[in-house]
Amino acid sequence: MKKLSLLVLGAIFIISCNQNQEKKVDPSNFSSEEKIDSTKIKTLFNSALTEGKSYEWLRDLTQNIGGRLSGSPEAAKSVIWGKQLMQEIGLDSVWLQPVMVPHWVRGEKEVANYTLNGTKKNVPICALGFSIATQKNGVTAEVLDVKSLDEAKSLGAKMKGKIVFFNRPFDNTLINTFKAYGGCVDQRVAGAAICGKFGAKGVIVRSMTNGVDDYPHTGTMSYRDLPKEKYIPTAAISSRAANILSNDLKTNPNLKFYFKQSCKNLPDAPSFNVVGEIKGTETPENIMVVGGHLDSWDLGEGAHDDGTGIVQSLEVAYLFKKNNIKPKNTLRVVFFMNEENGTRGAKKYAELAKLNKENHIGGLESDAGGHTPRGFSIDANAVNTKLLQSWKKLLSPYGLHDLDKGGSGADIGPLKGENVTLVGYRPDSQRYFDYHHTSTDTFDKVNKRELELGSASMASIIYLMDKYLYNNTPIKP
Repeated sequence: MKKLSLLVLGAIFIISCNQNQEKKVDPSNFSSEEKIDSTKIKTLFNSALTEGKSYEWLRDLTQNIGGRLSGSPEAAKSVIWGKQLMQEIGLDSVWLQPVMVPHWVRGEKEVANYTLNGTKKNVPICALGFSIATQKNGVTAEVLDVKSLDEAKSLGAKMKGKIVFFNRPFDNTLINTFKAYGGCVDQRVAGAAICGKFGAKGVIVRSMTNGVDDYPHTGTMSYRDLPKEKYIPTAAISSRAANILSNDLKTNPNLKFYFKQSCKNLPDAPSFNVVGEIKGTETPENIMVVGGHLDSWDLGEGAHDDGTGIVQSLEVAYLFKKNNIKPKNTLRVVFFMNEENGTRGAKKYAELAKLNKENHIGGLESDAGGHTPRGFSIDANAVNTKLLQSWKKLLSPYGLHDLDKGGSGADIGPLKGENVTLVGYRPDSQRYFDYHHTSTDTFDKVNKRELELGSASMASIIYLMDKYLYNNTPIKP
């Protein structure tokens, strides 16, 4: 019996070792050019995982500057930080692009509560970006629980004098959590514009998350074409509080909800995109952008959204320089300002590119968090989409299996054109909306190795794009 147990343990050990062996690239499946590419990619991963800088850069950005909402002193500090860092790693040129950005401030910490059967219940709440404040003493009203914009519209005048509670949760059957987010975020963005029209007193929204917790998620909202006199205060409550409130409304549909916030919109403020580049050796007039957004919401430290994208983008250039990879085309790193509540930085960058007649042939954006790499989404013409998908055998050994058509990113999107190949970096999405736009989006939630794998993944696809996308024309199959 003892001998049998030892044999079983030995077999388990062997199986475990085999499962844990790193998947090797089989050179026999590669052409001579692909063998060169495979070696370069392995070098990029080795460098990122043993000599990477992104994690310490992120520590500095998040711990010493923190949340960086556009127009804030922290956003201004991050611009100086970004410019100095680009200069330190030795980019050929570094400059700032001026841009005027929205300046919304949160004010005092928000308060919300209601009473049920003599028991007062405090509710975790936060104002949504661009919302107006409540009156000084707050807002108190009965609550209407709705699941969609259409349901709210159908209530019409019944909304007058009420607080409308948008309570549609994520569809947790969707594996891609960004699709679940896309299926719910309209109520956050447009709820106040619809309800204000009918005289509602305010709007509260269930937080945009897969999880059930006590952390409210902020984000932008819009009054659209609503007259200013019909603007109403808008806030998000935590997902757990949303569940409790919904149940309590079944017990007492006439309960009165109270919330108070003191946020306000200030005049636009001056800010900057931070831009640096490595000049191309063969066709420097052709530009490839890699970037993320420097601003973040104010509740947390802006770690996953989008500190990780910022440091990974810069690490692409660092890895090129570290390994003496000289791009044929100009590689430009851009830290965009004001993605979260306006995309003014992206629009300004594209406007100046057009004005200066710059020839962008490609772009890569990281704005989906710093979790384990899964692949890339491709926004390109059919020929170049097929080209990028042909690199799967080079990338899949590093876990980069997803090379699908899709969107690229809010900041590089304005560069879109028939012969411009835009790519979005796509890490695992399962944990992203635990932290998105909350006070928990902090440095300690980022794993060093996952972050570095992302930098190497981005550097690898940029290396391939630089080599094979040429002269802003589609590659022939």
